[in-house]
Order: sequence, then C-alpha cells, then structure tokens
Amino acid sequence: MAKKLSTADLAVIFIGIPLLIASTYISGVEGTIGVNYGTVANNLPHPVQAAHFLLESTIINRVRLYDTNPDIIKAFAHTGIAVTVNIPNNQISSLAELNYAKEWLKTNIVPHVPATNIVRILVGNEVVSIGDKLTVDNLVPAMQAIHTALVSVSLDRLIKVSTPHSLGILLTSSPPSAGKFRQEYENQFLKPILGFLKATGSPFLINPYPFFGCSKDTLDYALFRTNSKVQDENTKLTYTNMLDAQLDAVHSALKLIHFDDIEIVIAETGWPSKGEPGQLGVDVESAAEYNTKLMQHVTSGVGTPLMPSRTFETYIFGLFNENLKPGPTSERNFGLFQPDMTPVYDIGILRKKAKVNYPSSPTPVIVGVPIIPKPKTNSGKKWCLPKPEASDENLQKNIDYVCGLGIDCRPIQEGGACFFPDTVRAHAAYAMNAYYQTTGRNGYDCDFAQTAVTTISNPSYGECIY
Repeated sequence: MAKKLSTADLAVIFIGIPLLIASTYISGVEGTIGVNYGTVANNLPHPVQAAHFLLESTIINRVRLYDTNPDIIKAFAHTGIAVTVNIPNNQISSLAELNYAKEWLKTNIVPHVPATNIVRILVGNEVVSIGDKLTVDNLVPAMQAIHTALVSVSLDRLIKVSTPHSLGILLTSSPPSAGKFRQEYENQFLKPILGFLKATGSPFLINPYPFFGCSKDTLDYALFRTNSKVQDENTKLTYTNMLDAQLDAVHSALKLIHFDDIEIVIAETGWPSKGEPGQLGVDVESAAEYNTKLMQHVTSGVGTPLMPSRTFETYIFGLFNENLKPGPTSERNFGLFQPDMTPVYDIGILRKKAKVNYPSSPTPVIVGVPIIPKPKTNSGKKWCLPKPEASDENLQKNIDYVCGLGIDCRPIQEGGACFFPDTVRAHAAYAMNAYYQTTGRNGYDCDFAQTAVTTISNPSYGECIY
C-alpha cells in the first residue's frame, strides 16, 4: 500500500511575498476574480498542491473556503492569496457568546495570521433564507461577537466579517428597479445585518446563479448572449444579461431601505459542465461561455444599468468538481478543474507557459567574463523571487536574460526537477533565484528592473531545490 503523504511531507514553503494588508480593489481579472474551494469529494489533491497550483499556474489571487480546516489555511501561507474562511451554519449559535467567539478566533484564525492572508470571515451561508429560527436569531449576535473578538486582538482592520445571501431574500426581483426584500426578513434580520456591515466597512455578499433562474426561453439571456435584451418597464433601461438584472434587483432592495452605499460582492456564481441526459444548457460549452463572459463582464468596469462604471469582486463556483456532493449530476460538476488539476474547460485563467529556449550546455559567461560563484554564508539565507505584480512578459525576459548568460537552467527544461508547474512565473522564480545565488546574493542582484523581491522563505518543493 502506498504511504499516505502527511502535511509535513507535502509542505511547500511558498514565495514570501509581502502580506497584503487589506482586501483591496484592483482593476482587471487578477484583482477581482476569486474561486470557491469546496471539498465534498474523496479524490481531491492535497491542499498544499491545490494552493501551489493556484499560485503558480493560474491568475486567481482570491479563494473562499467553506470552513476553517487548518491544513487548507496553512497551505495558503506565504502565497499572498487573499483567503476568505467560512463558519458553518451549525456553529453560529455557539459563536453568539463572546467568550466562545474569542476562543474560536484564538484557535482557528490567530495562529495563521499573518502568514496566511485571511481577509474575511463569513458567518454561515444563506442563513437568512434557509436557516432554522435559532440559527437565524443568532446570526447578527455571532457576527458582532466575531468582530469584537477581532478588535480585541487588533485584527478588525485586516479581517472583515460578513455573511452571504441567496436571492431568496428578495420578495420581488423583476423588473430590477422594483427589487425588494421579503418583509419577514427585512426588519428583523437584514436591517441589523446591513447596519453592522456599514459600521464595520464590510461588503454585502450574494450568491446569484442565472443557471438556476433560466428556462429554455431565457437561456441566451443567462449566458450573456448579445441577441438577448430585456427592458425595465419603470426605468426604460435595457438589460443584456440576467446577472445584471439580479445584481440591480439587490441594489434596488438595498436602496429602498437606504443601504445602497454598501459594496456588493458576488460570493458564488457558476455554471455546471455536466447534467442529466438532455438537460438544456448543461454542457462544457455553456459552462465555459458563462464563466468566460462573467469574468470579462465583472472586471470590465462597465457595471450594470443601475450601478454603472464599476467592477465586482466575484468568486466562481467552484475550483474542483466534487464527486460526493448530493443532488443531481450538475451539483457535482460546477468545477473549473478536475481533481487532477486539468481544466474542465478553458476560461483564460491559466498562466502562460514559459518558452523553452535555454542553452543545452550552460557555460557561465557574462559578456565574455566568467561568473565566479562567490562564497555562500550559512546565516540569514535569502532567495530571489518574482513580485506578485510582475507581468509574464517581463518575467519571460528575465528567464531569457538569465539563461542566456549560461547559468544552469536545465532544472526548468522539460524533464528537469523544476519543470512543473510549466508556467512563466514558476520558471522565472527558479531562474532569477539561480542568478541571485550565483552572483553573490547582493540586493542589486535581485532587482530585475524592479520585478523581483527577496524572501527568507525557502521556495523549494519536492525535488526542486532553489
């Protein structure tokens, strides 16, 4: 029987990028698109492998977890990826008590900060519309207790508290300008939640799924197809996709009770790639179409008819197909990737592969002058790695420069110990560090036109030694 690898066996000390001190808005895909990392499966990769894959092979820099599994949270340490954790619904009532909330925070969050960039704690999921009365009654007290616990350890500015909602909180959603919350939710639960969010600077999270709201007649509308248009009879504004209509219905409901200045975040949305035989619009092509156009739309800055000229922080559901999820076939096929980390379809989130263009027999020479490796000290060792904002184009230039000098780049050639992940960023990390180590570890040797940074965290993994 093969040995089951432990966390220690698989531990990879990731790139030591400076910790993001807040969940900031960055224009473009890389800053506003995240992914939901569900784990209802028995065939998923180890969390360290999944985190390494997201960091090195995709442009995703935000992830939402559905619990506080310490192995998963640790896996994202030193990656700089913004992590949102989720408290399950069945733990909410206990967390309404402040002392318990403080102990929970001390156990589940504090040990991982600042190594893991935890930016948000979500208390439950769709609690208001599906939770039992006791859980719903304790939702706001639990959110307040978690926030107070964060204040007590000076983490309230770094980590925000919120809770996601389904569109089931709406009484009306069509036309979008008539959006209104259900009366039974509005006064007792939603207004206190919104008051808390406004006071703490936290966003309002929703889970809009055009997939669940579409029919044969509205499939094109749900899939962002240009031949589909719907006019709001009140505002005379034209809608070209169902997601905008759903977002504006929420905005209208918020405006009606004077909370429309709170940021809206899309906590979950997605489209399955497989369903029951003959199920309309449930196939790889439709899933790819929805998620590709979703990414383009929410990051374009166009906004919606009622919220123009803005982007939306958005989390696609989900990272992997989850083979143990109950329900219809589609529930197990929302993933962007298979458990072996191969894409189910391409939506443009994979990083460019590095060009293999290196000398086969390296001879260390710079403009005719041999590079003489300088003595290496054992204390305070550092490594040189790409800055998170460095573009693939500039990193490819760094690879070409370093390997063109004759520094040994064989480990990142096909078959080499560091060839995988086969991305520009991963290959550049190895090449830039090889140059830095060879030329004496001076600060100016890790500059690369301001695309590099030194770290004290060893980025070596497996047989790939930096």
